[in-house]
Amino acid sequence: MQTLCIDIGGTGIKAIVLDAAGQPRGERLRVLTPRPATPEAVLAAMEEPLAGLGEFDRVAVGFPGVVVDGVTRTAPNLDPAWQGFPLAARLTERTGKPVRVANDAGVQGLAVIEGTGVELVLTLGTGMGFALYTSGHYVPNIEMGHHIFRGRRTYEDRVGEPARARVGNKRWRRRVLQVIAALAPVFNYRVLYIGGGNARLLDPAELPENVRVVDNVAGLLGGLKLWA
Repeated sequence: MQTLCIDIGGTGIKAIVLDAAGQPRGERLRVLTPRPATPEAVLAAMEEPLAGLGEFDRVAVGFPGVVVDGVTRTAPNLDPAWQGFPLAARLTERTGKPVRVANDAGVQGLAVIEGTGVELVLTLGTGMGFALYTSGHYVPNIEMGHHIFRGRRTYEDRVGEPARARVGNKRWRRRVLQVIAALAPVFNYRVLYIGGGNARLLDPAELPENVRVVDNVAGLLGGLKLWA
């Protein structure tokens, strides 16, 4: 059983085919997320990677927004046209394979969590993704990034890519530490995992003991667990 794993992001779309043991069956492919990132434009951008990845039996997709029963409900960093879009059904039409879709932070966490107690995942990239797990079970679609954090600004306003580009890496890292400190007494997590494209900019020595930076490839590897 081979799984095509797709990670749709605000700046890039990545894809790879994994075998049943989670081993790559070829190269990981990446294309830029089109602008505007409408559903049709994103699906069109995926055509070349899909054609070049070889055979697969099923599809798993991480999507940057709320997903319910394969239908995307929000996509703050893509385009308003994603509201109510049947992504799983449309990909099934294009590939002829069964498709499962979930929030991208949720999918990433499936690849890294240990399955004990309360665990959180933050993804730092174009925006801020969030996922909560209790004893290994994913609690879907908690959009913590859009919760008010400071004044009228959300968590994502403070630590998303536009903020990092504006204030610089040093101030941005301090903001990430503030986010971590704010989440700790609310969720009392055992471990917090940080992924996403900007996680590489953090200094692990500055992070609390129970906070771990994980490889961004987890956003693809978690797709296999979506079918577990």
